[in-house]
Amino acid sequence: MRILLSRTDRIGDLILSTPAIATVRRSFPDAHITMVTSAYNRVVVERNTDLDQLVTLEQSSGAAVLGSGLRDYDLAIALAPRAVDLRVIGATRAPRRIGYTYRRRWFARLVAPLYVDTLMLSEADPALSERYPNRHVRHEVDQLLDLVALAGARRRVTNLRLDIRDEDRAPLGTLPERPIVLHLGQRWFSHGSTLQSTRALVERLSELDRPLLVTCPVESVGHAEDLEPRDGRWAILRALPFFQWAAVFEKAACVVTVDTAATHVASAVRRPTLVVFEHRYFELNSQEWAPYGVPNVLVRKTASEDSTTLAHFREEVVEGVERLIHA
Repeated sequence: MRILLSRTDRIGDLILSTPAIATVRRSFPDAHITMVTSAYNRVVVERNTDLDQLVTLEQSSGAAVLGSGLRDYDLAIALAPRAVDLRVIGATRAPRRIGYTYRRRWFARLVAPLYVDTLMLSEADPALSERYPNRHVRHEVDQLLDLVALAGARRRVTNLRLDIRDEDRAPLGTLPERPIVLHLGQRWFSHGSTLQSTRALVERLSELDRPLLVTCPVESVGHAEDLEPRDGRWAILRALPFFQWAAVFEKAACVVTVDTAATHVASAVRRPTLVVFEHRYFELNSQEWAPYGVPNVLVRKTASEDSTTLAHFREEVVEGVERLIHA
């Protein structure tokens, strides 16, 4: 049996897809499984032995062309609710083609039969979740497990997977054990959080009874200078390779992050995690993309950036971290 999977969007979403990938492997142990990724998110599964082959989609505009070159598959599954992944799957013309979209994406539902013969509908909807705060939305991991079950993959695996090696851990030998790790995603600097407030938060976290490390991705390196410690109370780790970054999280007593791939890296290495979600669409995002299978605290960003509100927001984060590291 030949199976094609496609997910070409974000790193965090591909991490959340690893249980579905493992479920397909366990359910069809003798199958040849090919995964289509983007050049950006490919790193997540480059070491994943549940897959036999990786194919990289260089440009989303070439999805149909790529898919048309991937014939002779018995089953094709789009693991993302995106037109580009549906086009890849549709162009394979596999006898079974499965995908999903959101319930209120009316146009996507209308055109989906051009690409797939089985379409799962997700209950995720930002407007409905904010209008009805108690409305339940399945975690993305669970939605994807339900999706592959439609293809007969029912031997469920629920663990996230990242293949960290000793060579990734070796350069980190001088770092302190069990630190608090704060990931410096861009969302710390906008829409209910500011650079100045983030500096104050880092200073507060450095006062707790754990060492503090700040991981800084490439896109945030420009802010790192403003967060440099004046007295060595914390260390900033800039632009680490992906698996070294994951290995830093593996050492952590607690990971603190805004809503970004860091949330799911922390879950994959089984670390307690505090996530700051955007104020808008908190009800949806804090369910569908929450930390998976690990102790966690979820904090909603403020709707205001006045000094009193930001001070309260920082204390909420610090109190959440204290609960996680002393649990």
